[in-house]
Amino acid sequence: MKTTTTTSPRDLADTTSRANDRKSSTAAGTLSVRRLNVMRIGYLVMGVGLAVTKWPLLINRTEPWPLFEGVATYTLVAMGLLALLGLRYPVKMLPILLFESAWKLLWLAAVALPLWTADRMDPATLEVASACLWVVIVLAVIPWRYVVAQYVTKQGDPWRADGGRGPRPHAAPSEEAGR
Repeated sequence: MKTTTTTSPRDLADTTSRANDRKSSTAAGTLSVRRLNVMRIGYLVMGVGLAVTKWPLLINRTEPWPLFEGVATYTLVAMGLLALLGLRYPVKMLPILLFESAWKLLWLAAVALPLWTADRMDPATLEVASACLWVVIVLAVIPWRYVVAQYVTKQGDPWRADGGRGPRPHAAPSEEAGR
């Protein structure tokens, strides 16, 4: 016996919608598995580096932290945890790589470079600057075209429920009375 299947217009719409979703996600700049794995290298370097250098400071601490040192250390520990989460979700955790790059580049440009050019770099600043130079690995693994496409040229999320499409209509008089 010959079986026939019928396709409803709704099923066709669903199939077309899924095909369009695939095309739009490709057009939006999805990343290859190879590229995701390259990003994972950056997360691994960042996460393991912070685990090795910062996490031991939390374990055998007997005296209270000075305010800034405690804030900075715990911020870096949290970033290390989020970087390790980036091993599982490399695209979703991309802002962590961007934050890591931004703060290090800004610090190097605003603090270390002026001291270095003036030949006033002290050993403590030199140590921090040397540690910050590891940012080149993070910079190398960030998919910059994807970053530009997703965070610079792509339309942002709406600011209002109506999608930001012009002024809201005036409230009806009955709504005004209830306020």
